[in-house]
This record gives sequence, structure tokens and C-alpha cells, in this order.
Amino acid sequence: MKDFSDDLASLRKRLDEARTYLKIDELRSQQPQLETEASRPDLWDDPDRARHVTGELAAMTDDLESYDSLDGKIEEAETLFELGREEGDDSVEPEIAALAAEVDRRFDALELRSLFTGEYDDHSAVCEIHSGAGGTDAADWANMLLRMFLRWSERKGFQVELDSVNPGTEAGISSATFIVKGRNAYGMLKGEQGTHRLVRISPFNAQGKRQTAFAGFSAVPFIEDSDDIDFEIDEKDIRVDTYHSSGAGGQHVNVTDSAIRITHFPTGIVVSCQNERSQRQNRERAMQILKAKLVDVERRRRAEEMAKVTGEKTMADFGTQIRSYVLHPYQMVKDLRSEHETSNVDAVLDGDLDQFIESYLRYERAQAS
Repeated sequence: MKDFSDDLASLRKRLDEARTYLKIDELRSQQPQLETEASRPDLWDDPDRARHVTGELAAMTDDLESYDSLDGKIEEAETLFELGREEGDDSVEPEIAALAAEVDRRFDALELRSLFTGEYDDHSAVCEIHSGAGGTDAADWANMLLRMFLRWSERKGFQVELDSVNPGTEAGISSATFIVKGRNAYGMLKGEQGTHRLVRISPFNAQGKRQTAFAGFSAVPFIEDSDDIDFEIDEKDIRVDTYHSSGAGGQHVNVTDSAIRITHFPTGIVVSCQNERSQRQNRERAMQILKAKLVDVERRRRAEEMAKVTGEKTMADFGTQIRSYVLHPYQMVKDLRSEHETSNVDAVLDGDLDQFIESYLRYERAQAS
């Protein structure tokens, strides 16, 4: 009979660690109160609050069920091992090995959650893409990035709301704003912030020369529940412009006459929305995006002040080149921070970003330690 003692002890240790980073004891104490609130007959009188409560309860239930399921699988494997050892029954070895392998795989996925330590990591994300240097190739590259992030979101089961897309002069897009809705969306996408570089044979160059193009990606946490935002925007600090949307329509955005652009004078932040059916809806969504950006500005300001006091280094995670996508003369995608790389460029551009997201999160934690 093979000795599984060390393997099972390791799994039990990982379960104890999961109990800590999932905050299982805290969730169990909060669950009855949240279930009571979710069952109130008048809950949906306030749809925003109802969505907040039901979403929080669903996430809590998912964590508790995941933890309890892993506990049960480990206990099953431990019981089989003890019985097999007592009775000298080698026939249970394959079943124990299969259980241990299954639990190990599930822990690998679950432990990614331990890397989400930021205040807003569990939130949805407001994302923006802007074409950079490289002319038409840059606009085309920005459009390729948009497709990459939309495909990634689809793979993760996230809901995406595409709020504005501005076409490029000849091809592609000059910019796009979209919201990725789902648990931990911001925690995963925050590491994608920065400049993405593409090297390829340009389809827009008659001589077939190699071209380098740049596009920027940014993400801020989307705080949908207004109760979570502790400040109001002074109407004197903003200018609201209406315009006819110039989006691509169909694939990207509904073209309407009610597009909204809001400029926030104190910070210079400009947001726009053109995907909703009415001017009022576009304004409301643009204000939500503006508030999310202002919350992020304040969060960054506090982090910088704290770093000055403590002497800690803060990572410059925006406005810098973070990743290269080389299509010619060889095939390679390489993250310049974590140094993770792959030659399967097509898969990455089709949304296979998890490998880069996880490697960056682990790199970030190592840098902070």
C-alpha cells in the first residue's frame, strides 16, 4: 500500500490556508444575516440594493461550498487511505490518487484568489484602450486588443458592456471604453495596465515592411452601488457635452444621437458613453464611470502618501511598456515584468490571458514581500 500521508497532509495544510484567505469563519457568521436580507419581500423595491445583496450572497455561498467540498474530498481520501492501510487493500490506491489529484487541481485554481489583496480587487472593472504611436497600425492594434480583452471576458463568463468606441481615421479604433462585470474582474485586469507593443509585417505598408505599434490599456474598479462612494461630484466642476456617436455600430456600439461626454475640470478626466438608448441613460453611465475614475485617483493618492511616510516603493503600473507581442520575424508574447512568455501568439490574441494575469499577480506579490 502506497503511503499517501505526506500528500494528504499537504492538502490539509492548503485547506487551512484557504480557510484564512477565504475568511471562512467570517463568512459563516455573516451568512444568516445576508440570507435574511435577501429573503425580504420588499428587497427588489430598490433594484440596486437587491443586486448588491444577491451578488454578495452568491459569492459568499460559492466560497463556502468550494471550501466544504474540498474538505469533504480530503476527508474521503483520508478515510480510504486509513481503511486501505488497515486492511492491506492496495486496490484503493488509484481512487486515493485520483481524489488527491482532483483536490490539487482545484486548489491551484482557488489559490489565485489569495493574490487578490487590494481594496477593490473583487469589483468589476472600467477599462479603456487608446491607440498610441504607430499611425494606422496603432489604431488596428488597439482594435485587436479590444477583441482580445472581449474574448478573455467571454471565456471567464464575465458580462461586458461596451460604452463607447471611437473609430480610427483609416482603420481600427482610436479608443474604446467598456465595463467588465464579474467577481474579481478588476483584480485580474489591473495588471494589464500599461502600454502593449506589437511588432509585425504591416498590412498597411505597400512595401511589406515590419512595423511597431503601441496601444495603452487602463482599468479602474467599477463601484456600481452608489452607497460605496463617499463623495459627490460638484456640477460646477464638470462640463457635459452631447454629440452624435461616431462608433462602428453593430459589432461595437449602437449609433445614437444621444452620446454624452463629461469633462471633469479639477482632474482633466474625460469620459464618454454612447451605447445606451437615451441621453439620460448615457449620462448616468458616464457619471458612474467618472466616479469610478475619481475613486481610483483618490486611492492612488492615498497609496503614494502612505509610501512617502513608510518609505515603501510603489509600482509604476500605468503608462509604461508592459508586454511585447511579436509576430515577425518570430512568434512570441513576453511580459516585461514577470518575464512570462509564450510562442502561441494566436491563442493570446484570442483571449488566452490567464497565464499572463496569474504570473503578474505572483510577481506583484513577490515584489511586495
